[in-house]
Amino acid sequence: MNVNRVVSSEAEELILVDEDDREQGRLSKAECHDGAGILHRAFSAFLFNAAGELLLQQRADSKRLWPGYWSNSCCSHPRWGESMETATGRRLGEELNLEADLRFVYKFAYQAPYGELGSEHELCHVFLGRIDGAIRANTEEIAAIRFVGAEALNAELSDHPEHFTPWFKLEWDALTREHSDLLDAYTCAEKTQR
Repeated sequence: MNVNRVVSSEAEELILVDEDDREQGRLSKAECHDGAGILHRAFSAFLFNAAGELLLQQRADSKRLWPGYWSNSCCSHPRWGESMETATGRRLGEELNLEADLRFVYKFAYQAPYGELGSEHELCHVFLGRIDGAIRANTEEIAAIRFVGAEALNAELSDHPEHFTPWFKLEWDALTREHSDLLDAYTCAEKTQR
């Protein structure tokens, strides 16, 4: 299988939702991201290695919104008729060529403009997971990957917030402030949990 394959397009249909995550129809990804954006369902996965470091990805330069910015391990949209479990599993395979057990943490709505090129307006489901083994990033989607510890990440976010996507900053802030006990289970190395 070609690791670096095209796995998304501006024509794919996203699921429109209201603020309570009730489905309202579907629309192309391009239309959902035009102007101020139209609220649609999405997900973000935060994946940690056995050392408790978070996998970050740098978005490919070909991305319409926030190209070259650093973000969480994997983020995308479920397709029409697709469960969140199926969508997250599909996307982890498409972007990182791996599998992971994910734990749902919370969901929230946000809106973020990217100049004249459009906006994200998502109701995003946030997940945590642990990974091991090799990662083969799809270069159609990802420019680079790296692992970072929580303290180093917090320092980097403080010093250079402009290097990160808006949803990642919102999600990391909520995870550290409102879900710290759960996050600690992933950011602590496995040997300290035994």
